[in-house]
Amino acid sequence: MKRLPRITASVGLTLLLASASFAQQANSDGADGTASTLSSANAGKESWGEQAGDFVPMTRSERLAHYAYSLFGPQAFVFSAARASIGQARNSPKEWRQGAEGYGRRYGSAYAQRIVGQTIENGAAFALHEDNRYFRSDKTGFGRLGYAITSAFLARHDDGSRRISFSGIGGVAGSAFISRAWQPRSITSMGDGATTFGISMGVRVGLNVAREFLPRRVTGFLR
Repeated sequence: MKRLPRITASVGLTLLLASASFAQQANSDGADGTASTLSSANAGKESWGEQAGDFVPMTRSERLAHYAYSLFGPQAFVFSAARASIGQARNSPKEWRQGAEGYGRRYGSAYAQRIVGQTIENGAAFALHEDNRYFRSDKTGFGRLGYAITSAFLARHDDGSRRISFSGIGGVAGSAFISRAWQPRSITSMGDGATTFGISMGVRVGLNVAREFLPRRVTGFLR
């Protein structure tokens, strides 16, 4: 409970820093944008997993819908639960111990990290015109694996070109290091933050490989 104010302050500050971009987006869309956002969320679910050649830049309302889905869609809760389970199995951080209370703390921390990371990523992506969605490659053989791995570090731009993803990498880094503010003493160092960053990027790579090779009916919610 002593860490709760730090979690609230860290997440709140992140949301505040991103609010300017999304406020402009919401105001620009107006009343019609509300309905468009809802339909865009459904459209995004259908388009996820299409081939790279099917790429179409997201509209402002689609970006807002994508951000909301990243926070409240099924994968947000599934991934937070999985991350908490890994921490529980490793008894990390050790101060949180085991049992239901320990798992609850790890789950809350994992979900807070997701809020921080996705807010930074989506806010920066909007400002930089980057698109971190995953589209399956048109390649064959080992080319598909290389495409999946490099996609963790690249983002598409409005013209379809792929360049280094400052928003994606920045979101992962921000989540890893900002979360040190509420972690127990045993894992608050910059080295611990760097370790979390590396693990998170590894998970990002693994998810892309799953999106590339597993059936779409299995990976449909991995947006």
